Amino acid sequence: MARQKGIIKLKGKIGDLSFYKTKDGYLAREKGGIDKERMKNDPAFQRTRENSSEFGRAGKAGRLLRTSVRPLLLKAADGRVASRMTREMVKVVKSDSDNERGERTAANGDIELLKGFEFNQSGKLNATMYAPFVANIDRATGEATVNIPEFIPQNTFAAPAGASHMRLVSAASKVDFLEETFSLGTNESSEIAIGPQTETAITLTATVPTAGDQPIFLLFGVEFLQEVNGTMYPLKNGAFNALALVEIDNSAK
Repeated sequence: MARQKGIIKLKGKIGDLSFYKTKDGYLAREKGGIDKERMKNDPAFQRTRENSSEFGRAGKAGRLLRTSVRPLLLKAADGRVASRMTREMVKVVKSDSDNERGERTAANGDIELLKGFEFNQSGKLNATMYAPFVANIDRATGEATVNIPEFIPQNTFAAPAGASHMRLVSAASKVDFLEETFSLGTNESSEIAIGPQTETAITLTATVPTAGDQPIFLLFGVEFLQEVNGTMYPLKNGAFNALALVEIDNSAK
């Protein structure tokens, strides 16, 4: 892979060279690779096939988890959240001790390795909120809660320029990676002015069905808003909104 320089940037193919645009700029690469039939059958590429199979399962599992919380991701996710989650999900797949290499799955892996995952690198929760909170999942009741003690907004949150208000959000998602289904529950606070006032403690509770032994994921975040003539508008299309995976319950496994 080579980076294109100069005034004229190329896109497309010329001979064995492919020119394309990415988030890292204009790049070029030479056509190459291994014959598909050889890749599928040659014993020398057994490990490659195993890695490819597990990478595919990791990508599929990550996509399902992201889809399950899509309403929140529409407001707080960076452009590389898919690749970043796949990278973390690969670790989950590799932690599966029940299946042989090449057959390992996210469903049998240590899904709790995803705890702490930030969906927006431009607005990480741990760099946005400077106050303790308690996250808890009660599998018996299906309730996932986030408790935020009394706080002063302007001292507790690192709000971006232009933000006048904020809203705290939470979501609980129960994901069945085998059946590729999920259940989602959400909750949010009212709009909170970013000022020197003291806000009372807030409890956000999101609920999912109690039936089934699938893992439950609890997300918590903050959305920044700007008030204009009494109307609240999302700030900069949510570029600085924070959202993180703060708790995971897989105790039924």
